[in-house]
Amino acid sequence: MSVVIPVSADWLTLREKADARSRSIPLANRAARLLRAPVTVHDLGCGTGSMVRWLAPLLPGPQAWVLHDWNAELLAHAASVPVNAADGTPIGMTTRVGELAEIHEDQLAGASLVTASALLDVLSDDEVAAIVGACVAARVPALFALSVTGRVTIDPADPGDDAFEAAFNEHQRRTVHGRGLLGPDAAAAVAGHFRDAGWNVRVAASPWRLDDRQPALIEEWIDGWLAAAVEQRPDLVEQAAEYAARRAGQLASGALRVTVQHEDLLAWPP
Repeated sequence: MSVVIPVSADWLTLREKADARSRSIPLANRAARLLRAPVTVHDLGCGTGSMVRWLAPLLPGPQAWVLHDWNAELLAHAASVPVNAADGTPIGMTTRVGELAEIHEDQLAGASLVTASALLDVLSDDEVAAIVGACVAARVPALFALSVTGRVTIDPADPGDDAFEAAFNEHQRRTVHGRGLLGPDAAAAVAGHFRDAGWNVRVAASPWRLDDRQPALIEEWIDGWLAAAVEQRPDLVEQAAEYAARRAGQLASGALRVTVQHEDLLAWPP
């Protein structure tokens, strides 16, 4: 089954700073200590390249990155932005257009690290098991960032919060073309697969903490959150319109705070 994950460059650009603030620095530093130069990183579902721009400066050089995505336009953008390693040396980048969940052991030959950001929750258990299997077979550590956990805290609280959170999480776990998506269960599923293989696993919280300094991101996130909830539960459509109006007023007054929980995961061989 072809795995195509539609995502816009505008959305990826809007969220990049929040992603960078949220990813776990301790896990990235632990990953860096596992590596020996020269470093080769494979980034799965690279999008516009936010992971390489965040992580490469934390890893030793020289570095080469192999960027994987199904979208050639996003790949071209990702590879066009110069990035330096921790020692200041420019990193090399190559791109591969292909299915995000069809990474095999032979494709990881010579790799030092496999990364992904905000990817695992839109894959199925079979797909993440295949990625884990490729990493294990090639004995390549993996650093997977920003997998949603399904937990959201919005301040001030609203009576509709629980219903929309539950419907959104149901939507994240929906079946698409026969693929049962992991959604909020992704980080735990991947950790389980690595542990079953006898690997070391560390998990760290990596929440978005959004306030009046990120009004555009909050607005876009709420719109998407509600749209997914209503798609899953059409009976919520009228309630969603009223909820959106209340939240828009709070956002306009600078009173709205949103915490979206994610988890980062680092796995490495015994």
